[in-house]
Amino acid sequence: METVGEKWRQIVSCAVISTTLVVVVVPNPVMCGMQCSFPAIFNFGDSNSDTGGISAAFGQAPPPNGITFFHAPKGRFSDGRLIIDFIAKNLGLPYLSAYLDSMGSNFSYGANFATAGSIVRPQNTTRSQSGYSPISLDVQFVQFSDFKTRSKLIRKQGGVFEKLLPKEEYFSEALYTFDIGQNDLSAGYKLNLTTQQVKAYIPDVLGQFSNVIRSVYGEGGRSFWIHNTGPLGCLPYMLDRYPMSSAKMDKFGCAKPFNEVAQYFNHKLKEAVVQLREELLDASITYVDVYTLKYTLISHAQKYGFEHGVIACCGHGGKYNFNNEARCGATKRVKGKKVVIAKSCKDPSVRIIWDGIHYTEAANNWIFQQIVNGSFSDPPTSMKMACYGHA
Repeated sequence: METVGEKWRQIVSCAVISTTLVVVVVPNPVMCGMQCSFPAIFNFGDSNSDTGGISAAFGQAPPPNGITFFHAPKGRFSDGRLIIDFIAKNLGLPYLSAYLDSMGSNFSYGANFATAGSIVRPQNTTRSQSGYSPISLDVQFVQFSDFKTRSKLIRKQGGVFEKLLPKEEYFSEALYTFDIGQNDLSAGYKLNLTTQQVKAYIPDVLGQFSNVIRSVYGEGGRSFWIHNTGPLGCLPYMLDRYPMSSAKMDKFGCAKPFNEVAQYFNHKLKEAVVQLREELLDASITYVDVYTLKYTLISHAQKYGFEHGVIACCGHGGKYNFNNEARCGATKRVKGKKVVIAKSCKDPSVRIIWDGIHYTEAANNWIFQQIVNGSFSDPPTSMKMACYGHA
């Protein structure tokens, strides 16, 4: 396996050969034609990157989910594509199939272990009790590890199996993406914990998150792309369920305490990433600040061609067009017929929040366009250079 250090030695050598008149040599892998060639993506996370896992396990996300791009429900809680879809497209790979979805799935270019409602820490309640997925991050890792082991064995059978599963070397060459943590924060508020109490368990959440990164590294993963969590206090789901006094709201309609706890989580996540870099010497770990982008988009919606920063596109009534008892796609019987009461707005392309919890395809695409070149990453590494380490 080629290490990060070996990659950088190649880059420096290339730079020296091509810059004989330059006194100070600055490694430039792009000029050397050495962009990363990720043959696969393995994704871990929650509904922000679930491409069909929870739908395969517990039933399809109902229409109008998928209305914009797929023109039908496609396992995503959005009108269209998610950030992970745009990542795959940018890398020239197909959209990721959910690991739990056996129908028409092709895993030759990676797999998606994310499920809507997933949290980092193991669940101690059922999905019907809490609304959270039983497939926590540690379970996602077990699924990944088993997938890796069995892929090697099943590919040897040849035929269709060889075509539908990743090559053995892909596991060390792949990009490993993570987008999880939002539900760990909201779970505390569901238990009526204070913001300080939620902050108190964040180190444990991130300790378990770090253990999974170490475990993936132990399985050969080397390139990690980690999103921080978004502005929890700007989601209609939180604003409607836990109303705040005006003193605790910012001028853009977001609840400051919830955003503060998200920022604290992100601060500690960044510290955890720094520690992991010190431990996992051959890993390339990129920390991506999607919080700033999501908050910027919501707080300056009109500047970027959007409207109604904190109002959901798909919902049913209330200040934020969100009703927890009648979420996007909810139906009721009217004169014996099933009628959708939580409908999509007329034009999702000018909305940011899709259903009170998740983002529209237009918002996801806008966010992706800002992160792809590394402008909001630490270090400022473009996605196609995310395998080269941080030396």
